[in-house]
Amino acid sequence: MKMTSVLQELPDLVGRVHALAARIPDSLIAAIGRFSIAALFWKSGQTKVEGFAIDLVDGVFQPGVPRLSGSAVDLFRDEYRLPLIDPHLAALAAAVAEHLFPLLLLLGLATRLSAAALLGMTLVIQLLVYPGAYPTHGVWITVLLVLIARGGGVLSLDHLIARRFAPHERVPTWSKVG
Repeated sequence: MKMTSVLQELPDLVGRVHALAARIPDSLIAAIGRFSIAALFWKSGQTKVEGFAIDLVDGVFQPGVPRLSGSAVDLFRDEYRLPLIDPHLAALAAAVAEHLFPLLLLLGLATRLSAAALLGMTLVIQLLVYPGAYPTHGVWITVLLVLIARGGGVLSLDHLIARRFAPHERVPTWSKVG
């Protein structure tokens, strides 16, 4: 095959690849984003508590009454050193947030609020704790911003609630962006 022939077919190939990519359902992207970022924060929250462990992927299920671990308080006091907040209070707030908001994201309930809360946590971590981790935090921020901007998608409780309480209005869904 000649080089000129390949170059002539390139625009058509690019167009076909673009058309194929455009067929990826937006709600699939939202569902994967919700699950992935929820799992990340949930696992972090699990390191801050004792007496309660759930990890569906690893098959861990230890019901019980969660309590803040001493190591979590030590981590906030000795390593994170957040200004203006007591380490015990910061560890407790992080443990609660890292369990509550991921659970809401998995359900697709209060998706935008939950993503915004986790975005706030991510910004605190990036700016005050681990400024060198910007490549990792940039990915988290991207996923969270997509969820804030677009919502949880049609595979979410948010969508079902919106359809139930606004049945005659067009419920906003993700738009196709070129």
